[in-house]
Order: sequence, then structure tokens, then C-alpha cells
Amino acid sequence: MSVFVKAKASRSRSLKAILGGAAVLGVSALVLSGCAAPAAPEETTGPREDLTLKIGTILPQSGALAFLGPPEEAGVALAVKDINDADLGITVEAVYRDSGDTTTDTATTSVTDLLSQDVSAIIGAASSGVSFTVIDQITGAGVVQISPANTSPDFTDYDDNGLYFRTAPSDLLQGEVLGNLIAEDGAATLGLLVLNDAYGTGLAAALTETYEGAGGEVVAEALFNEGDTSFDAQISTLTAANPDAIAVITFDQAKVVVPALVGAGYPGSQLYFVDGNLADYSADFAPGLVAGSKGTLPGPAIEDDFRERLLEVDPDLADFSYASESYDATILVALAALAANSTDGTKIAEKLQEVSGGSGEGEKFTTFKDAAAAIIAGDVVDYDGPSGPITFDENGDPTEATIGIFQYKDDNTYERIN
Repeated sequence: MSVFVKAKASRSRSLKAILGGAAVLGVSALVLSGCAAPAAPEETTGPREDLTLKIGTILPQSGALAFLGPPEEAGVALAVKDINDADLGITVEAVYRDSGDTTTDTATTSVTDLLSQDVSAIIGAASSGVSFTVIDQITGAGVVQISPANTSPDFTDYDDNGLYFRTAPSDLLQGEVLGNLIAEDGAATLGLLVLNDAYGTGLAAALTETYEGAGGEVVAEALFNEGDTSFDAQISTLTAANPDAIAVITFDQAKVVVPALVGAGYPGSQLYFVDGNLADYSADFAPGLVAGSKGTLPGPAIEDDFRERLLEVDPDLADFSYASESYDATILVALAALAANSTDGTKIAEKLQEVSGGSGEGEKFTTFKDAAAAIIAGDVVDYDGPSGPITFDENGDPTEATIGIFQYKDDNTYERIN
């Protein structure tokens, strides 16, 4: 059974208000605003002409989230191919750059380069912490920033001039789902190992609120900073508390800390992973090290045909996390450019909520080709892609989301169980 929250909110409501108390494991929730007549399409100014849209990416080619870079870049590349193959009045050029992580200024350097090339939109970063280092630089230049993987709740109310969007849901939702999962699995006490940044602390807070609301007790919380190489003190804190479960809220640091936790005597089966570290560890861990452990990751199950198309772009893909969200972010930017009849970043931003279905009642489309044809014909569209219904609210947050639950097998690969 999927964990799915659908919330079509009035424009004055934030995602926090929509999702509060709504994400219950195995239960679907529906919040509907008052019905409204379909909005008439706004006429573009001047005759329609073919658009050339340049976008940039700041996705992790290096650093603690480098395992997410290949699927995210493949998602962008596949979207660019689909847009250009459609040949419907818009051509997209993508410039790929590295985001690094928060221990470097790679993202700032990459953004400076992309802005010098007059991109209209930048896809990324994956890390919330990295995005906070460049969001002012991007949006201050009048360029759209749209992340496929930022989940920090702090973006919802950030002063971004209406130019920041994300196709991944806030961790207010993932925290609720994970907290309920751990409680329903029977753990009465919980330890937290937490990356001390906007992503880690935000997810830990949402998890704690739900877990303790379900009757559990967080008995230990150990923080670490990006770039730390020793976790002895954190492991000692957690193992001394002897919790029934430990949630590992990290990025790539899991490759070091998880074997160390198990080596200190903590059962690998009692660990819980999150989107920042839910990865294939078959080449990193001893067989069976985390067998039976679980984790959460935003997004619906990837359909076989979409997976095959991603592999045509990158045959070496071993992980598909956030590929769908990256694909949809790119498609939505192109549709918004068509709807605005412009490649100006601010005008694209003004149309992103509309083409996602977040304003008005556009006709639903699931492919760029069909949606683009409808826009050219003067219609309003509501695009739903492989990452599911996105439906941006006025804050640039998606108001519909699915959180997947996964379990590790004996070979330290993971499979979806919901």
C-alpha cells in the first residue's frame, strides 16, 4: 500500500498547514479546496515564435551526494531529448555543472559560470544545504531555480522572488511517514544520527515530532558536520542509549558510520535509512550487514518503460533516485516557457504553477508532446509526469506526493515494499 498525500490547497495555505497530521502510514488523505470554474488561458503578447531555451544544472558530480548525480542528470538529459524530439516550437540546450557539497564552493563557481551563459533556469541542487548557498545568487539574477531533491522545510517561506521551485516534497511529509513506520514496526525508543545542516535537522525534527506523537521516545541524538571523518563520539552516544531503532540521517557518510555502528554491536536490521543515503551498498558492505533494515524515499515506483529509457541515456545507472523528479523539473520549465512565450526567467516562473495544475483547472497531460501541442493551441495544461502529480502551490512546493518504503536484502541492495 502506498503512502500518498494529495492536497489541493487554496493559494493562501502553505504545505506545512496542508500536510500537518495528514501523512499516516498506509492511509491516503485528501484535502480539497472549493471548486472553481476552469481558468481561461492568458493570451501571450505578440506572435508566437520558436524559442531556444538554455538551462543549467548544478547536480552532484562530486561530494557526499555524488551517487545521486547520475540518475538526476539522466532525468534531465532524457527530458531534453523528449522536448527536442517533439519539435513543437521550443529547443532546449542543457549545460551540466557540478554542485559538490557544502565543504566546497563548487556550486557557487558553477552558478557563476551558468549565469554568464545566460541560462533561464537552473536545475538543482540536490542538497538543501548547497541550494541555500546559491539560491540568492540564482534568484537575484532573475533566473528560475528548480530542485529535484531539496526537501528542507525552510524553503517553503524563503524570500526567493517567486523564482524557487522543487519537485520533491518537504521533509515535513517524509518525517511523518518515517516516524509512523518506526513506531508501527514496534520500536519504543529511537536514536538519531543527524547531519547538522538544513536537510538533516529539518528531517530529524519532523521525524521526532511524529514518532513521539505516536508514543515513542527519542533517547539519543548525535549530530555531525559535513566533512567529518570520525564518528566515534556519535556512535558511543547512540550505542550507550541502546535504542530499539536508529535513524541514520546522513548522505554518503553512511558508508562509514553504518559499518561502524554494526561493528560496535548494534544490529544492522534495526537501522532506518532516508532519501539522502538510501543507496545500493552491495559493493560497500559485507553481505547481510543491513539485511532487513528499512528506509524512505519520495516518489512513486519507477515504471519499467521509464527506467529503460533512462538506461538508454546512461547504461551504467545503478540507482534511479530522483531521476523522475529531475525529468519533470525540466519538462515543467519548458512547458512554462511555452505558456509564457518567453525564455525570460521571471516570465517562466509566473507560468510554472499554472502548467503544474496548481492554478486554474487545466487539462491533464502526461507527455511533453501532448501538453506542448495544447499550449500552442491556446489551452491551459496540467502536467503530471513520472514523479506523479506535482501541483505547485504559491511557495513553489509540490502539494501532492508519494513516499516509498524500502527494505534491504541480504546483498545490501534495496527493494520497494509498499
